[in-house]
This record gives sequence, structure tokens and C-alpha cells, in this order.
Amino acid sequence: MVDQAVAPPITGGARKAGLAQGIILVISGFLPILAIVSLTPAVPTILDHFRDVANASLLVPILVSAPGLAIAILAPFAGMLVDRFGRRPLLVWATFFYGIAGSLPYFLDSLHAVIASRLLLGVTEAAILTIINTLIADYYDAAGRRKLLMAQGLAGPAMASGVIAASGMLTAVSWNGVFLIYLIALPIFVATHFMIFEPGRTKQGAPVAPQADSGPTPPFPTRAVALYGIVTLFASTLYYVFIIQGGLAFREIGVNDPARVGSLIALASLGVPVGALIFGWIGKKATALQIFCFFAFLGVGLAGIGLATEYKSMMALLVIQQMGAGMTIPILIAWAQSKLPFAHRGRGMGIWASCFFLGQFTSPFFVAVAKSLTGGTVQAAFLTMGIAALVAAAVALVALAKAKPDTGVKY
Repeated sequence: MVDQAVAPPITGGARKAGLAQGIILVISGFLPILAIVSLTPAVPTILDHFRDVANASLLVPILVSAPGLAIAILAPFAGMLVDRFGRRPLLVWATFFYGIAGSLPYFLDSLHAVIASRLLLGVTEAAILTIINTLIADYYDAAGRRKLLMAQGLAGPAMASGVIAASGMLTAVSWNGVFLIYLIALPIFVATHFMIFEPGRTKQGAPVAPQADSGPTPPFPTRAVALYGIVTLFASTLYYVFIIQGGLAFREIGVNDPARVGSLIALASLGVPVGALIFGWIGKKATALQIFCFFAFLGVGLAGIGLATEYKSMMALLVIQQMGAGMTIPILIAWAQSKLPFAHRGRGMGIWASCFFLGQFTSPFFVAVAKSLTGGTVQAAFLTMGIAALVAAAVALVALAKAKPDTGVKY
């Protein structure tokens, strides 16, 4: 079910999205993830290259996370531009400049200049991420959105594996060779230019009044956006706990070889597409039930990692955590999309993107607080964060129990 205030996708004489548009949206939606994933094998080499630069050990991690910071700050403003000036033109040009800004460090040899270019890359990512999630809601009904979000969850790990492999090869050639991988955005720009269309227009380009815009413009759903924004920020904080701290958790149980840690994490990450498939199954259920599921999986996984004493048990719990991670993003996006009328969809999805990427920065802070309160070990912090996730799951379950049968999805 969908809120009555949220109109279904544009129909009637308007042009309808098909397979080609879905493929482009799935591939384009990976671009913001590529910005972090691509540098995973390159960070040590980049750090070696800039070892003589003051504070390099601090600045290189900032280089990695700079695009996420830009998204957290700028995505709501990108959303307002989307609602005001349209989806297609901003997406087309953001994709083009993503390729330019992303590959720019290949031609630079100043760490500060590279960081500046990464911030510029984040500006384009804020637009891309916001518009992709907006267009998914514009183009498709609830069933179509579930299929596309599930496809993103399935394709993401496969694309990430390919990117990491390519990044390693490019880094072996040159310290900044990895940045050439961002040129992949240029053929995506061409495909976007020819295949993505503005919602509410016919094949000939004539405007069609969207159903969502019939009558007076509905008010911005402030309460709904505030609720999913808070939940998204909290969920993102939990989502990034293992991504940022996972290697340290393995070290505490005696697994110190980076290559082995990488292999174990890669194996456990097979749980992510499984989580996406679970979303495809439970996506028709009440939103409160979906939220309960991903918080429960994250909670059991994180708490279990915190309690593990050897790598086999940690791996078993990590798979559960990764399944929860595979559910988290599509469930949160689908929930946000269901709350937003066409006129405010860009702004609302921009706020969602901002809250999710802000979790990259809040997660280490809360882990540090948990460590200080529980004895100073990473595993104790994992246990604390897992308990917090399970409390959130319990709250969602209570909301589900209190919901009326015909309005349960509104939680």
C-alpha cells in the first residue's frame, strides 16, 4: 500500500520507462558507491606517495571520505534544484562532470588539490544519488520500485568486485592510476543523454500534467521526512560500523593478516545479495515489519561479532550482519519514496541521501563512545551497537503491533 497523498507513477499520455531506463538507473546508482570502493586497494599506495606531506596519515583518509561529506551537506540542496528545474538535465550533466572530477587527480600531484577534486566529485554524487532515487519513484509503481531496488542490491556487490580488481591493477601501474576508473562515467553520460527522459513528458517531448500535480501542490511531508530521516541516520550509523571497524574486530580475535581478513570479508559479503533477495520478498509487507527485519539482522550480527572468540563464529555472525546490510538501503529508500509526492520528491530524497551519508561520520564517533564506556575494545563496541540495533527492532515490532491493518505501512 501507498499513502493516498503520494500519487502513482505518471501515466496516460506520458512516456513510460522500460528495461533500458532501469538498466541505466541501476548502473548510474553505483557511481556514488564507486567513489569509496575504488580506493580500497589504493589507499596504502597513495599514502606512500604523499608520505612526506605533513599530516598525510590524516589527509589521505579524508581524501577517501570527502565525497561522502559533500553528499551529506549538499544532497538536500540538490533535491531542491531537482524539484525546481527537472530531473533529466541535472542528471545528465552531473554524470558528465562526475567523470571529469573523478579522473582529475590523475593529472594532479598535490594532496590538497586531490582532496579539493574529491569534494567536487561529491557535489556531482549528491546530484546523481538524489536524482536516481527520485527517478525510480517517478518512473515505476511500488512493484517496479521493489524490483529495481532489489536489482541494485544484487548488482552492487558484483560491480564492486570488478571495480576493486580493476583498481588494484591500475594502482600497480601508477599511484594515481586508480582515478582513471572514473572515466566509466562518460559512456554512462552518453547513455543517460539518449535514454533518460523527464517524467511527465510524451515521447515527442510535450509536457503532460502528472497525476501528482493535479490540483493544488500538496504540502511538504515534514513529519514523514523527519521520521525516515532520523531512522535512516541511525541505521546508517549501524551500517557503517563493520565497514569502518571490521578489520579491527578480526584483529582482536587473532586474525592479523590483511590478505586473510580481506578474503574472509569478501566471502561474508555474499550475504549482501541474499539480503537484497529477502527485501524482494518482504518488500510487499508493512514497512514496520521490514524495518524490524533489517534492524534484527544488523543487531544479531553486530552483537554476535562482539561476542565471538574465534574467526569461524565471527564469520557466521558476519554473514547475518551482511544480510541485514543488504536489506537496509533498499528498505529505507522504498520507505522514503512511498512518503513523497511528485512535487517534493527530489527534496525528500536529497534529505534521505544526506542522512544516510552522514552516518559515515557519526558511526566512528558512536563506536568511540561505546569503546570508552565498555572497556576500550572494538568488540565491546560492536556488542553495544548490536544491542542498540535490537532495541530499534523491538520499537519497530511494537509499532507494527499497534498499527491498524489498513494503515500498518505508514510506520
